[in-house]
Amino acid sequence: MSDNTPFDDELDDQYDDDADDGDGYAVYRGATNDPIFGLLLAVAVSVGLMPLIGTGGADVRYTITWGMLATFGVLAWLFGDATRIEQEKPDNVLWGVVFGLVLGVPLLLFGGETLTQIAEAMFPNMTGGVVLTYLIFVIPLAETLFFRGILQRTRPFWEVGAYSTGWAMLQIFPLININALPLIAGFMLLMANMLYGYVHDRNGLAAAWVCQITIHLLLFFVPIL
Repeated sequence: MSDNTPFDDELDDQYDDDADDGDGYAVYRGATNDPIFGLLLAVAVSVGLMPLIGTGGADVRYTITWGMLATFGVLAWLFGDATRIEQEKPDNVLWGVVFGLVLGVPLLLFGGETLTQIAEAMFPNMTGGVVLTYLIFVIPLAETLFFRGILQRTRPFWEVGAYSTGWAMLQIFPLININALPLIAGFMLLMANMLYGYVHDRNGLAAAWVCQITIHLLLFFVPIL
């Protein structure tokens, strides 16, 4: 025999309704799988691995840190709600190339020796094949899946562009801290990352991916040929 009164039963029902609606219960940021935590973790590892730069291990640092972003992006794609690359229309992918050329070609024409210095400082003592691997596969894969595939689902493109620019600066500035190179590289990275975010919103994830590959080849590979 229950000792509950009708008032107790009504109160219990109210508590159940509140639990279902989430009212009155604290929702912590950790419960939402905020990707910013993953970015902060990658930033911490990147800072911690900076001593590798002085010992010729810049490639190891690149692989680990960009690999972390790629891992977070792939996990969100497999088990979460990250943006998928669906069956794309060819014109959307073509627009990614076009936007990449619009930004990359003028910078390549007027950058000259400065771009060569930046590219050589970014990839010290690396063969052309290794540089291509980073520029075509590792970096675009990691940044597209993480920044455009995860962060940009719930944030405006300019905010994600700021995050990705800050990340890129952290990665390469310790290697290019020569005269005015950081200022020039920072300006180029800001324009490029804002463009990737815009292209994602306009033409989709695959277009943003192709756009980044196009700009990488024009700004960081062609100058060192």
